[in-house]
Amino acid sequence: MLGIYKFLLVESVMSSNIKAIAFYLPQYHPIPENDRWWGKGFTEWTNVTKAKPLFLHHYQPHLPTDLGFYDLRLPEVRQAQTDMAREYGIYGFCYYHYWFNGKRLLERPFNEVLATGKPDFPFCLCWANENWTRRWDGFEKEILIKQNYSKEDDQHHIQWLARVFQDPRYIQIDGKPLFLVYRVNNLPNPQKTAEIWREEAYKLGVGDIFLCRVESFTDEHDDPSVMGFDASVEFQPDWTQMGLPLQKGRLWEFSRKLRFAERAYSDHRIYEYSDVVKRMLAKPNVSYERFACVTPSWDNTARRQKNATILHNSTPEIYKRWLREAIKKTATSKSGEKIVFINAWNEWAEGNHLEPCQRWGHAYLEATRKVLLESEVKENREFASVG
Repeated sequence: MLGIYKFLLVESVMSSNIKAIAFYLPQYHPIPENDRWWGKGFTEWTNVTKAKPLFLHHYQPHLPTDLGFYDLRLPEVRQAQTDMAREYGIYGFCYYHYWFNGKRLLERPFNEVLATGKPDFPFCLCWANENWTRRWDGFEKEILIKQNYSKEDDQHHIQWLARVFQDPRYIQIDGKPLFLVYRVNNLPNPQKTAEIWREEAYKLGVGDIFLCRVESFTDEHDDPSVMGFDASVEFQPDWTQMGLPLQKGRLWEFSRKLRFAERAYSDHRIYEYSDVVKRMLAKPNVSYERFACVTPSWDNTARRQKNATILHNSTPEIYKRWLREAIKKTATSKSGEKIVFINAWNEWAEGNHLEPCQRWGHAYLEATRKVLLESEVKENREFASVG
């Protein structure tokens, strides 16, 4: 009986007009490059397990429960992830895609997803087109692998992507494969790149593609159509809307007098999660199409010994309110596709994950499912009243 109830619950959430897409990090397996740069056997878990609490009530380390310290080379792990995501209403994953002039990194999990057809779960790609540097240990100017852009590389890239876009699981908007670029302004000529991609995609039988610019940095909050892109995707947290860290705000003097974690507040940027949520919800509407994004939490002290960003006191309840408001705004948008992005499914070293952890268990997943179910019920009521 419980199994039937769970099946009906999943079917109800998955039938919702709102599609929740979670960013997905493929870092959890060793590769030769990381062995060379960071030490034998390095994966994201290496950073995660080294994290420590830096001040009173600081939630670190973030450690997994149900799925454990998994290795993404195992198909059983990838299936367990998608089974869990589907159960809690996630529509699909947006895999980070690392392309450096034809060389791909961390590619094995996605290669196997593509080759085997499993898991049978919707997906799209986000090109994380930044140079890889040693920023994790403070040497940000030391480049490990560099992006070199060219017309020829644009052509080679879309030729590889075209095969991916034709997978029946690939997420589409208005019949067009959805492709995200993390740092569009890093491209020498974004408009020309978009033009090459579209032309090649037509030649290769894909048809038109739906290009999204990710909004994260200060130079990436203008109309994406100017650079030949169709829409934007918020990145959360939005660094342009954070306000003042706590050590520069109203709580700094109070915390200093109490001798409360002075060094942590000096070394890092610490924000109150609820304050950040208010600021994000107060962002003005834009004239172009922009897909909303929320994050359950953020804390990248596992990666950074200095200048980390911490969203302190995140809770499933506050996250639920944020997601609810983001869905309300999405439901009233003029776009035919009602998509909300969640950052992220499994960014453990940045403290933003829906996957269950030892502190919160399934609470963030439960909050996600509850809000998606609410939107489905409201949608059905409105449809019935119109009928």
